[in-house]
Amino acid sequence: MKPEMLEQILGEVSDGRCSVQDALIRLRRWPVEELGFAQIDHHRHLRRGIPEVIFAIGKRPEETERIAQALVEGGSPLLVTRASEETRSRLLARFPDGRVNADARTFSLRAPDGESQGRVVVMAAGTSDRPVAEEAAETARAIGAEVTTIYDVGIAGLHRLTPYLEVLEEANAIVVIAGMEGALASVVGGLVATPVVAVPTSVGYGANFGGLSALLGMLTSCASGVVVVNIDNGFGGGFAAALINRSIVAAEQRGRKQQAASHHPE
Repeated sequence: MKPEMLEQILGEVSDGRCSVQDALIRLRRWPVEELGFAQIDHHRHLRRGIPEVIFAIGKRPEETERIAQALVEGGSPLLVTRASEETRSRLLARFPDGRVNADARTFSLRAPDGESQGRVVVMAAGTSDRPVAEEAAETARAIGAEVTTIYDVGIAGLHRLTPYLEVLEEANAIVVIAGMEGALASVVGGLVATPVVAVPTSVGYGANFGGLSALLGMLTSCASGVVVVNIDNGFGGGFAAALINRSIVAAEQRGRKQQAASHHPE
């Protein structure tokens, strides 16, 4: 349940426009809704400002659909990750206004009043890293960030990165996705004063060990300000960057309000 929705219900009760009984009916799914096979955490949106995200692996398509329906009926925007083609098709049939990203294996449904703010840059070293990068981008978008993607700028052709330096400097957070030895995160971390969230991928040859070489390379980066999430975890990278972006946007909004108040004292 969105904080604004709960605030509205409480306000209507306070003003006498809604009875306590009607409010209880509207809140009947809150804070936890039991579906038998899953428990929906409707309180998470109020607690963290971001609703529960559905990880579709291991769930039957109809189960994912039921969870999604419960979240939407509770007033939350929707993000489903690692969704199969069957699951994505089923969700799109249920929510025709939703957004499908086959590369990212995601399905999302923004709130009607959802507005993108701030800037997150998602960049991938190679085109083979794109699925993980797309998952990061879709996650950041679902959380409310304006997202710019930059692909195929790995260190094998480092000159491809220089045209984007101004874009990187303007971002509130950067997600760097790379396989092989994962060096791109260190390069970017050494060029900008922006927080870098590094996502190692399992892309690479045998000694890459399914992404372990990229993970260790990023963890041992000498560039300050680089933080690392798990292998192929585009969701985690996009989520962390979106939280950083949201904090910066909120601080800027508070600053503008304080400045306006100082110019117009009561």
